[in-house]
Amino acid sequence: MNICAVIPSYNAKRTIKPIISALKKINIKVIVVDDGSTDKTEEIAKEEGAIVLRHRKNEGKGAALRNGFNYVISNTDCDAIITLDSDGQHDPESIPSFITLAYSDEKIGVVVGNRMNHAKNMPRIRILTNKFMSWAISKLCRQEIPDSQCGFRLVKCHVLKNIKLMTSNFEVESETLIRASRLGYKIASMPIESIYSRKIISKINPIIDTCRFFIFIAKEIWISLF
Repeated sequence: MNICAVIPSYNAKRTIKPIISALKKINIKVIVVDDGSTDKTEEIAKEEGAIVLRHRKNEGKGAALRNGFNYVISNTDCDAIITLDSDGQHDPESIPSFITLAYSDEKIGVVVGNRMNHAKNMPRIRILTNKFMSWAISKLCRQEIPDSQCGFRLVKCHVLKNIKLMTSNFEVESETLIRASRLGYKIASMPIESIYSRKIISKINPIIDTCRFFIFIAKEIWISLF
């Protein structure tokens, strides 16, 4: 099984090194997409042996993931891609469990981490927002996805070859699930624990990104109706 990790990163010089190191220990090839960082994220990632794709300016998480996906599909023979955030919130030691679940059923196209069983350290507003978003995405996908916004996930490469992602920001995670579901792929969920720290500052803008999500959902409902 050949697995790559794609890490969208923005000003992650303090956290990127241990993440890459942990991934290399379990023989995961690492692609860091430096989304216009102004710190030494790119230099540190290269020193640690990661392949680095560099954006001149900050283009958004969706653009970074799409760039990483395209690179893996075009330049490697990977069977699946693990995505995880660059802030140290996700534990690479969970990856073998993602792989085991993903290949337990050939119909599974995506495995999404589920933080909601271990959400006591998650900020209250994020719990409420995530529950609503996950309910909406589950309805559109016609399958239960308890944590649709979790960025720690496995996506099989043949799924990515068959879907076209268009969004450039945080809604890309919802878009991936909807596109995969419409092609008949199963979305599996796996319980994980996230590492929250006061030093981690969320890059989600609660107003702008929530508005983007509602616009995106409205468009998807329209598409599903017609």
